[in-house]
Amino acid sequence: QVQLVESGGGLVQAGGSLRLSCAASGHTFSGYTMGWFRQAPGKERAFVAIINSSGSSTAYTDSVKDRFTISRDNTKNTVYLQMNSLKPEDTAVYYCAASRVWAIDLAQINYWGQGTQVTVSS
Repeated sequence: QVQLVESGGGLVQAGGSLRLSCAASGHTFSGYTMGWFRQAPGKERAFVAIINSSGSSTAYTDSVKDRFTISRDNTKNTVYLQMNSLKPEDTAVYYCAASRVWAIDLAQINYWGQGTQVTVSS
Protein backbone atom coordinates (compact mmCIF):
# COMPACT_ATOMS: atom_id res chain seq x y z
CA GLN A 1 0.00 0.00 0.00
CA VAL A 2 1.19 3.52 -0.84
CA GLN A 3 -0.27 6.66 0.68
CA LEU A 4 0.06 9.90 -1.27
CA VAL A 5 -0.53 13.36 0.17
CA GLU A 6 -0.47 16.43 -2.07
CA SER A 7 0.20 20.00 -0.97
CA GLY A 8 1.02 23.36 -2.50
CA GLY A 9 -2.19 24.20 -4.31
CA GLY A 10 -3.87 27.57 -4.05
CA LEU A 11 -5.03 30.69 -5.83
CA VAL A 12 -2.63 32.46 -8.18
CA GLN A 13 -2.93 35.11 -10.87
CA ALA A 14 -2.36 34.26 -14.51
CA GLY A 15 1.34 34.25 -15.28
CA GLY A 16 2.23 33.20 -11.76
CA SER A 17 3.84 30.06 -10.42
CA LEU A 18 3.07 27.29 -7.95
CA ARG A 19 4.95 24.20 -6.83
CA LEU A 20 2.97 21.14 -5.90
CA SER A 21 4.43 18.45 -3.68
CA CYS A 22 3.35 14.87 -3.16
CA ALA A 23 4.70 13.00 -0.16
CA ALA A 24 4.56 9.22 -0.31
CA SER A 25 4.62 6.66 2.45
CA GLY A 26 4.25 2.92 2.53
CA HIS A 27 5.91 0.74 -0.05
CA THR A 28 9.25 1.63 -1.62
CA PHE A 29 8.71 4.98 -3.30
CA SER A 30 11.70 4.65 -5.59
CA GLY A 31 10.15 1.62 -7.27
CA TYR A 32 7.18 3.52 -8.65
CA THR A 33 6.62 5.68 -11.66
CA MET A 34 4.97 8.88 -10.42
CA GLY A 35 2.59 11.17 -12.22
CA TRP A 36 0.36 14.19 -11.95
CA PHE A 37 -3.16 14.32 -13.32
CA ARG A 38 -5.79 17.04 -13.14
CA GLN A 39 -9.54 17.33 -13.26
CA ALA A 40 -11.26 20.55 -14.21
CA PRO A 41 -14.91 21.19 -13.35
CA GLY A 42 -17.17 19.18 -15.63
CA LYS A 43 -14.27 17.36 -17.27
CA GLU A 44 -12.65 13.98 -16.92
CA ARG A 45 -9.40 13.47 -15.06
CA ALA A 46 -6.50 13.89 -17.48
CA PHE A 47 -2.78 13.22 -17.64
CA VAL A 48 -0.40 16.12 -16.96
CA ALA A 49 3.11 14.77 -16.36
CA ILE A 50 4.99 11.59 -15.52
CA ILE A 51 8.44 10.67 -14.25
CA ASN A 52 10.06 7.26 -14.09
CA SER A 53 11.34 5.64 -10.92
CA SER A 54 14.91 6.97 -11.21
CA GLY A 55 13.90 10.41 -12.44
CA SER A 56 15.78 10.00 -15.72
CA SER A 57 12.70 10.13 -17.99
CA THR A 58 9.75 12.50 -18.03
CA ALA A 59 6.79 13.22 -20.29
CA TYR A 60 4.14 15.94 -20.42
CA THR A 61 0.84 16.62 -22.03
CA ASP A 62 1.28 19.13 -24.85
CA SER A 63 -0.57 21.97 -23.13
CA VAL A 64 1.93 22.18 -20.27
CA LYS A 65 5.22 21.51 -22.08
CA ASP A 66 7.80 24.24 -21.46
CA ARG A 67 5.72 25.56 -18.52
CA PHE A 68 5.55 22.64 -16.05
CA THR A 69 8.41 20.52 -14.70
CA ILE A 70 8.02 17.24 -12.85
CA SER A 71 10.82 16.05 -10.57
CA ARG A 72 11.32 13.68 -7.68
CA ASP A 73 13.56 13.25 -4.65
CA ASN A 74 13.73 9.57 -3.75
CA THR A 75 15.58 10.39 -0.51
CA LYS A 76 12.52 12.37 0.62
CA ASN A 77 9.87 10.13 -0.97
CA THR A 78 8.47 13.19 -2.70
CA VAL A 79 7.48 14.15 -6.23
CA TYR A 80 7.07 17.75 -7.33
CA LEU A 81 5.31 19.66 -10.06
CA GLN A 82 6.71 23.12 -10.74
CA MET A 83 4.11 25.13 -12.63
CA ASN A 84 5.14 28.38 -14.28
CA SER A 85 3.31 30.82 -16.55
CA LEU A 86 0.01 29.56 -15.23
CA LYS A 87 -3.14 30.13 -17.27
CA PRO A 88 -6.81 30.18 -16.22
CA GLU A 89 -7.28 26.93 -18.16
CA ASP A 90 -4.84 25.26 -15.73
CA THR A 91 -7.49 25.59 -13.01
CA ALA A 92 -8.27 22.11 -11.71
CA VAL A 93 -7.86 19.68 -8.88
CA TYR A 94 -4.40 18.18 -9.25
CA TYR A 95 -3.85 14.56 -8.26
CA CYS A 96 -0.65 12.72 -7.54
CA ALA A 97 -0.48 9.14 -8.81
CA ALA A 98 1.77 6.12 -8.41
CA SER A 99 2.10 3.26 -10.86
CA ARG A 100 4.19 0.14 -11.20
CA VAL A 101 4.43 0.80 -14.94
CA TRP A 102 4.97 3.82 -17.20
CA ALA A 103 1.34 4.86 -17.15
CA ILE A 104 -0.52 7.82 -18.57
CA ASP A 105 -3.77 5.85 -18.67
CA LEU A 106 -5.91 6.21 -15.56
CA ALA A 107 -6.62 2.49 -15.62
CA GLN A 108 -2.94 1.74 -15.01
CA ILE A 109 -2.63 3.86 -11.87
CA ASN A 110 -2.22 1.86 -8.66
CA TYR A 111 -2.55 4.66 -6.09
CA TRP A 112 -4.03 8.16 -6.00
CA GLY A 113 -3.67 11.10 -3.67
CA GLN A 114 -6.65 13.06 -2.45
CA GLY A 115 -6.01 16.03 -4.73
CA THR A 116 -5.13 19.68 -4.28
CA GLN A 117 -7.01 22.62 -5.81
CA VAL A 118 -5.21 24.99 -8.14
CA THR A 119 -7.10 28.10 -9.20
CA VAL A 120 -5.66 30.56 -11.71
CA SER A 121 -7.42 33.91 -11.95
CA SER A 122 -7.35 36.03 -15.09
